[in-house]
Amino acid sequence: MEFVTIVLGLLFCYTLVQATFLILGIGRPKNLPPGPTPLPIIGSLHLLGDQPHQSLAKLAKIHGPIMSLQLGRITTLVISSADAAKEVLQKQDLAFSTRHAPDALNAHNHSGNSVVWIPIGPLWRTLRKILNTNIFSGNSLDANQHLRSQKVQELVAYCRKASESNESVDIGRAAFRTSLNLLSNTIVSKDLINPYEDSGKEFKEVYSNIMIEVGKPNLVDFFPLFKKMDPQGNRRRLTRHFGKVLDMFEELIKERLTMKRSKPEDVLDVCLKIHEENPKEVNRAQIKSLLLTQIV
Repeated sequence: MEFVTIVLGLLFCYTLVQATFLILGIGRPKNLPPGPTPLPIIGSLHLLGDQPHQSLAKLAKIHGPIMSLQLGRITTLVISSADAAKEVLQKQDLAFSTRHAPDALNAHNHSGNSVVWIPIGPLWRTLRKILNTNIFSGNSLDANQHLRSQKVQELVAYCRKASESNESVDIGRAAFRTSLNLLSNTIVSKDLINPYEDSGKEFKEVYSNIMIEVGKPNLVDFFPLFKKMDPQGNRRRLTRHFGKVLDMFEELIKERLTMKRSKPEDVLDVCLKIHEENPKEVNRAQIKSLLLTQIV
């Protein structure tokens, strides 16, 4: 009982201090765009509701196309017009390029290794160049045309075989296997799932769990004070799910290192070649995070 009293007393004092700062304007930048007046502790979180995009659209009609929101302890800039978005994403892209990574993505230090989340610098440029050259370029798309055709033919063959044996076809699962194997062949020259076995069920479950945890609202993202506690367990669960995929990539890397190909043939080959020539440019953890980013 005494412990509860102490905790409630501390919360009351914290709320009182926050309210005082809010009234006096202490600790809040003076050059922020207009926005709703935040409440102590929660800021403007209560205004988002269960349909944040609709709530933000309504707030934009009141405060304008560029507004600031205090979400917990995080000050957020909201852009809701085409002209403002063009200014931010095209003309001021470098100033806004560094993204705030959700706390859950600190699992296995993914946010510190992934091309999606790391700030622009030598590592980002190296990883981005690998992707642009080997996946996103027109030459790569043309070179992989036969692979796309092959995977579509395999999907049709799978459906035909199921029809001949009077078995039902789970279209969602079949499409998932086809898409995943097409991508994995581009990256590591190998099918990750056998369409005629149930091995893809576990991987699809891991994939779904990762998507759920990444998209789940997390208290820590709004109140970094609780980062070490991970009160909702998002980071802990994502660490487990990431670990399963990263272990699989580790085995693929070990297998590839024993092959010693004469020239790079896929993304993994290119990454390992760069790592072999200069381990400081791209390390093994960053290679696995790059593969994880592309697969997931």
